[in-house]
Amino acid sequence: MIGFLRGRLVEKQPNRLLVDVQGVGYDVQVPLSTFYRAPDAGGEVVLRIHTHVREDAIALFGFATVLELQIFERLIGISGIGPRLALAVLSGIEVPDLARAVRLGDVARLTAIPGIGKKTAERIVLEVKDRLPQAAAGEEPPTGASDLRADLLSALLNLGYHRALAERAVDAAVKPPGDASFERLLKRALQELNR
Repeated sequence: MIGFLRGRLVEKQPNRLLVDVQGVGYDVQVPLSTFYRAPDAGGEVVLRIHTHVREDAIALFGFATVLELQIFERLIGISGIGPRLALAVLSGIEVPDLARAVRLGDVARLTAIPGIGKKTAERIVLEVKDRLPQAAAGEEPPTGASDLRADLLSALLNLGYHRALAERAVDAAVKPPGDASFERLLKRALQELNR
C-alpha cells in the first residue's frame, strides 16, 4: 500500500499528476485544490496517497494535505460515494466550506457541487457530521462577515467564474483584517483571479 509520494512532477493536469519517484512514474488522481498547490512540471511535489484497489485496477489518489485525505476517506466510506465522486466533492468545495456546509446541514450548498444530488448531499450531512476531523471543524465567522462573503461569492459566480476559483479568491480578499466595503473586497477578489 502506498501512503506517501515525494518526487519530481513530470506532468500536471487538473485531475491528475504524473510524479517521477526515482525513475518510476506514478499516475495520481487529484482534486483541484491539490492541482492548484502543485508546482510546475519539474518541481518537487509531496503527496499523501490513498491507494484504492479493485478487482480490475489499482488507483492512486493524491492530496496536498492530510486533512484533504481524511475528508476523502470519510466520503468514500459513505454508501454510494466512490473515489471519483469524492474527488469531485473536494474539487467543487474547499474543505472549510465543506465542513461548514455539513455542520449547518446546508444541502443546497452541497447540491451545487457537480454530480451531487439531494439524496447524496443529505447522506453526506448525515454520515459525516459527527465524523469530521478536528482540523476541519473551525470556528464560524461572524454573521455579517458570512453574509458579505456570500454576496462576494454570488457576484463572482454571476460573472461566470468557476465556484472553486471564486471561493479561493473571496477567501484571499477577506483575509486581511479590517472593515472593507463590498466594492473594495470585490475588487480585491477580481485582482486575485487575474493573477
